[in-house]
Amino acid sequence: MLLSRYFLPVLRETPAEAQIVSHRLMLRSGMIKQASAGIYSWLPLGYRVLRNIERIVHEEQARAGHIPMLMPTVQSADLWRESGRYDDYGEEMLRISDRHGHDLLYGPTNEELITDIFRTHVQSYRDLPLTLYHIQWKFRDEIRPRFGIMRGREFYMKDGYNFDVDREAALHAYNRHMVSYLRTYERMGLQAIPMRAASGPIGGDDTHEFLVLADTGESEVFYDSEITDLKLGDRQLNYDDRDECAAIAREFTSPYARTDETHDEALFLNVPEARRRTSRGIEVGQIFYFGTKYSEPMGATVQDPQGRPVPVHMGSHGIGVSRLAGAIIEASHDDDGIIWPEEVAPFRVGIINVKQGDSATDSACEALYAKMSSAGIETLYDDREERAGAKFATMDLIGLPWRVTAGPRGLAKGKVELHCRRTGQSEELDLGAVVERMCA
Repeated sequence: MLLSRYFLPVLRETPAEAQIVSHRLMLRSGMIKQASAGIYSWLPLGYRVLRNIERIVHEEQARAGHIPMLMPTVQSADLWRESGRYDDYGEEMLRISDRHGHDLLYGPTNEELITDIFRTHVQSYRDLPLTLYHIQWKFRDEIRPRFGIMRGREFYMKDGYNFDVDREAALHAYNRHMVSYLRTYERMGLQAIPMRAASGPIGGDDTHEFLVLADTGESEVFYDSEITDLKLGDRQLNYDDRDECAAIAREFTSPYARTDETHDEALFLNVPEARRRTSRGIEVGQIFYFGTKYSEPMGATVQDPQGRPVPVHMGSHGIGVSRLAGAIIEASHDDDGIIWPEEVAPFRVGIINVKQGDSATDSACEALYAKMSSAGIETLYDDREERAGAKFATMDLIGLPWRVTAGPRGLAKGKVELHCRRTGQSEELDLGAVVERMCA
């Protein structure tokens, strides 16, 4: 993408309403613009990040055997009355009526809708296990939206729902989701710690939140520092293997880690004092097992092997796709701007032409940009008539993983500078070696 033709409304000054790093940097780098309180437009740079996060979520859900679909944002209130939850959500739920006086709501979550789909189309235990998910916009009318997308009213979320014939199978689905979420977050350069949490209006006794440690987190958390050494890494996993998934879930949930809502001081004191930690955390996902909470009142049953109708066991599993963009920035930035992990970066490489208008420099940058594009490397070429310092500041602010700088002095020797945003290290490379290096 040529920056001269792109829409990147970078701000020089930080808007007064931005209280935390991610909100400041998302506004300054032209990723988002507030439409109304807690509701944002995702501008082109932010939209690319959002789509990359969504892609990773889809890929890891597919790896775990989960099936994508799409449900509407507007739901019938009748389904929520049927489950008994219509009044439980309180004022966070946006209730509306259509022209015929039918009660509707803008979905904060989708347990009722997915249960209705299931009960309509699945009748036999032979069709289980089944996990369906979608990524869709949600709305919760926060009393005081703040911190940009981190606590907005409209947000983009992956929510998945498992249907299983009994508790044992449903708990395997729970463990399977935990493992797939751990891999999802690691691919985004995050360590998201699973912590025992409260279920809230979703319901159920088994639930873990995934929290990224950050000073700006909304939750107080208590944990054993041993858990921060755990990584999935490149392990090859069989998601159908119940014992393997259960073992990984135990590995990541055995060290003490709880939010303030479920914190048990007596248990925490059993952790060696040198490993006890208290911090803040940003919630980026949550998984639930809630048994037959929805299937029993809504009549979602299957025929068991003896031909008897039994209510299915269910769980729901959410990832805050839009919130993750902010969480990644909170975890990965410096004084100059964002530092994107490669898998979520809006562009992988930025090219800076330090002497725009010089025929040799222009020609070299245009040729490099063409080769990068042909090689499938997403590249942003700053071809603006702008001073070099401003170009460097923009690249640092938007946080692309790699920057290639080309100027007359280096090109006279056939060289360009390759700079790594994360490490701050630079090296000179032959102009012809840059694409090869990026493809290595």
